[in-house]
Amino acid sequence: MRSLSRLSRLALLTVLLAGPAAAQPSSQWAAAPGPAVGPARSIGGTSLGCIQGAEMLPPEGPGWQAVRLSRNRNWGHPVLIATIRELAGRARRAGLPDLWIGDLGQPRGGPLPFGHASHQIGLDVDVWLDLSPKSLRSASARESLPEQSLVLPDQSEADPRLFTPAHARLIRMAAELPGVDRIFVNHGIKRSLCATHAGEPWMRLVRPWRGHDSHMHIRLRCPSGSPDCRDQPPVPAGDGCDAGLAWWLSPEARNPPRTAAPPGPPPRLPAACPAILSAR
Repeated sequence: MRSLSRLSRLALLTVLLAGPAAAQPSSQWAAAPGPAVGPARSIGGTSLGCIQGAEMLPPEGPGWQAVRLSRNRNWGHPVLIATIRELAGRARRAGLPDLWIGDLGQPRGGPLPFGHASHQIGLDVDVWLDLSPKSLRSASARESLPEQSLVLPDQSEADPRLFTPAHARLIRMAAELPGVDRIFVNHGIKRSLCATHAGEPWMRLVRPWRGHDSHMHIRLRCPSGSPDCRDQPPVPAGDGCDAGLAWWLSPEARNPPRTAAPPGPPPRLPAACPAILSAR
């Protein structure tokens, strides 16, 4: 306890007094250097949960190079690690360059101090849509790689000078992997995909969301052996190339109103998560 600052001691005391399901500060989750030992299990939902038995994605491997390693966010459920390996292998066999792999999650999951509201249970990964030729870069060189938007400034569609059939092929590869629940891309990218791939079954899993103009966010369904994992509601039927996609260009979507936090206590992490955080 002596090594903790006064603020950290007060935060820890608050957690203990509030009970096992109280939410710990994101800084405590980010400080966990390694995973909680035990069988792999995702606990809670992707925006409010944690993970036991997470596995680290190696910094590089056949068809991929992980970026921003200093964040220590290259951890996930073993099923996610296997999925990334499979996608990288398929992309390489298709003649695509190495994939830049962005954030997965923290060693024990939980809320992140910045960058994401989700990525908390080891089932999310950001894969950059940079398909330029790549040599093997050092870990330090991968800390400051620039991200390039593939969407026009008005976000009406993907930039036709930058977005190519190879990008669509990679997104389709990801959507057709076993266990994928949905893939988030900028709505401009979704709109361009609709122009050429409307009606194809894999398009149903490609969902429009803010940001995501330089990468795709892959999310898996809850794996077996994780009874406390909570999936999102299923994606709607259809290919998503409908009026719902047009809404993203509306004034309401472009300038969402600021909403106050709902009354009452903030949402709490699942009851099993404090033990995951404190496990040796």
